[in-house]
Amino acid sequence: MLPTGWTAFEEFILLGLTSLPDIKIILFVIFFPCYIISLKGNIAIILISRLSSRLHTPMYFFLSHLSFLDIWHTSIIVPLMLIHFLSLRKSISFNGCVTQMFIHLSLGGTECYLLLSMAYDRYVAICSPLHYTTIMHPVLCIKMATGSWAGGIINSIVHTVFALQLPFCGPNVLNHFFCEIPSVLELACADTSLNKTVIFFFAIFVVMGPFFLILITYGYIISSILKISTSVGRRKAFSTCASHIIVVSLFYGTIIFMYMRPGSSHVANQDKMASLFYSVIAPMLNPLIYTLRNKDVIGAFADIRRKTVVSDKGYGH
Repeated sequence: MLPTGWTAFEEFILLGLTSLPDIKIILFVIFFPCYIISLKGNIAIILISRLSSRLHTPMYFFLSHLSFLDIWHTSIIVPLMLIHFLSLRKSISFNGCVTQMFIHLSLGGTECYLLLSMAYDRYVAICSPLHYTTIMHPVLCIKMATGSWAGGIINSIVHTVFALQLPFCGPNVLNHFFCEIPSVLELACADTSLNKTVIFFFAIFVVMGPFFLILITYGYIISSILKISTSVGRRKAFSTCASHIIVVSLFYGTIIFMYMRPGSSHVANQDKMASLFYSVIAPMLNPLIYTLRNKDVIGAFADIRRKTVVSDKGYGH
């Protein structure tokens, strides 16, 4: 019998998205700009939220955390994926794989709770506008953000510790483009039913719990919006939630597909596509969703640009 946590190799070989050289080049050309756009977009949101006083609100406080999270999410996956598109050997060390898996799980869990915090912010803004500043004070926002990160990290610790109890004796070929836990478990030389059960039940609390609370929250929000007497008022109230609704739909749609299915229904190519969407595509789309047609962000950017121009003219004199 193999000892607990024993491994016979020091690295995983990643099969990636494809083995065809020509397709790899095409994918590199596609995903390299996506990564740059994701970095620039999320960094821009963080900087604008910090530099513009008009964006010093709970909504943009949480959005900054989401952008920071998205930067890390893509950066632990995409650079290595891009390297593997151009290299013959696609490997990651065992410790590197565990680290990537831990960070990925932490960020995924944190995002679930952050999206719930953002939904609560919208609930207070629309359902209790007169008490908004009293309820959503900075201390509460900091506690909610801290709780989101803590919840994500605890979720990751549990899954990582359970995974490290398994022996890995070969083969070491991982049918994925990064170390996502369902794929890693497939390589264990032991029964992984306990790990899969833990993943499923934690997904109920970390994924479905916040998701159902978000649905309940939006039930109250929609009820309040429908009570607004003017169509202009209803459109304005709904527009403050539209971006968040889109982000929640994109994120939870793929996460639920990935983690809430029975283990026997997992298909490698489908899992790769789902992982690609929520770990690479969604972080790129989030800044665009929150900034396009967002008058607050556009106005804040204009203010910063105006101040920069005035400052440059001052130095010129």
